[in-house]
Amino acid sequence: MLRDEREYPVTALFTSISRRFAEIFGQRRAYISSSINLFVPLSEKTLRENMNEGDSLFVNNINGDANEFTLVDSGLTAEVNLLNKTSTCKEYDLVKLPCTHVLAALRLKYEPDYSSSIYEYSSPMYKVQSYILVFGETINVVPEKSEWEVLEKFSNMYIPPPPYDPKLGRKKVKHILGVAESFKSRGSSKGTRNKCSICKGAGHKKTTCRYFREHPI
Repeated sequence: MLRDEREYPVTALFTSISRRFAEIFGQRRAYISSSINLFVPLSEKTLRENMNEGDSLFVNNINGDANEFTLVDSGLTAEVNLLNKTSTCKEYDLVKLPCTHVLAALRLKYEPDYSSSIYEYSSPMYKVQSYILVFGETINVVPEKSEWEVLEKFSNMYIPPPPYDPKLGRKKVKHILGVAESFKSRGSSKGTRNKCSICKGAGHKKTTCRYFREHPI
């Protein structure tokens, strides 16, 4: 995202970063503002998926309490307390968005139509208005150097640069792949794949070849 800006001076670098984030914030505000739902689209999608899964769960109110329910999910038992907004699966406790167990409990409590009660048991941070407020702050750019207000005791202070040990060879400017990245995801121009020199198969090499391990040379 900031590949070109790496070579900029510090002031220009921060100004460029501020401009980029201002563009992103504006795009996200416009996208969310056009939503007709109460929650942001991703949260609405998660709720719909959890509702579909929760409809298939067996739920029971054993002790007669209107806020405590017991559910069976794939042979495992989960307990939900709607009053405390907790679930033994811990997903509801951490995400603050009704999981499949909570939605199944809401289905039993508010049947036949429980869709309107879902938002009452969800955190308000998923609301569209909350999302807009997050991206509503103004991002200020770095002012010109002539406009800086520096205390007198710092104006004549000399700050030496950090120690630098130059290395031999050309400076590396290429992007280093992250943990979740691969050459395939970035789009290789040649589309080459590893080819084993033993079995001639594609997608692996000699050191990982199963045939080579079973029939070593």
